[in-house]
Amino acid sequence: MTYAVTTINPFFAARRKRLAPSAPPEPNQPVYARLPLAPRNGSPVPHLTSLYHFHRAGDYGDRAYPGNCGNLIKDLMRYFKPGLVFDPMTGSGTCRDVCLELGIPCMSWDIHHDFDACDPKDFSAQETFDFIWVHPPYWRQKLYSADARDLSRAPTLEEFLRRYGLFLRNCARALKRGGKLAVLMGDYCDRDAGFVPLTYHTKRLAFAAGLRQCCTDIIRFSHGASSGKKVYRSSFIPGLHDVCAIFERP
Repeated sequence: MTYAVTTINPFFAARRKRLAPSAPPEPNQPVYARLPLAPRNGSPVPHLTSLYHFHRAGDYGDRAYPGNCGNLIKDLMRYFKPGLVFDPMTGSGTCRDVCLELGIPCMSWDIHHDFDACDPKDFSAQETFDFIWVHPPYWRQKLYSADARDLSRAPTLEEFLRRYGLFLRNCARALKRGGKLAVLMGDYCDRDAGFVPLTYHTKRLAFAAGLRQCCTDIIRFSHGASSGKKVYRSSFIPGLHDVCAIFERP
């Protein structure tokens, strides 16, 4: 006598089949990830979400300059619609170029103009700003100038955080009531200090300066980072993003 074999759960049967592992992506080829759908709302910039994944930085400033992110700045300006903007660490002038395109008044200097953002005397007492954009050094991950006042030249983490705290307090005082401070910062692993959680310290110091966070973190994917083209002998979990935290003066 023969009996028919019935598969009660075809999904379970499929799981029992051994599948060949998918081939890893070729080196230097992009890997695509499916992002969650964002809820529809009244935002003037619907694509601005907590995940900022656009690979084009925009034609602002110098793209070869570390950390160029003109399109993110542009989207923040379009969302918050500030009157007067300040960039106290201007670098190649990315924020200034964005504001020029959008017709927003912007003041921008940095250490190359003999402007020490950590010194309260260098902040004008006659100007208060609607929006301050800042992309500070990630301590000494990259050296920006030979000036000893440069944050990237701080000899120890403690000294960096001390001066970084002074800088954030200067920014807090320079904001109008309800003004916004956007800080783009990333963590990194230092050769001596080990893993340095600079995004945590940014929030800690900003809160100590009397600011509060006004919206979600924006995780910016680090497209075009120079580290993505290097080969390392050591084993580590690569960091592929930095964090834009937005604070306001209550």
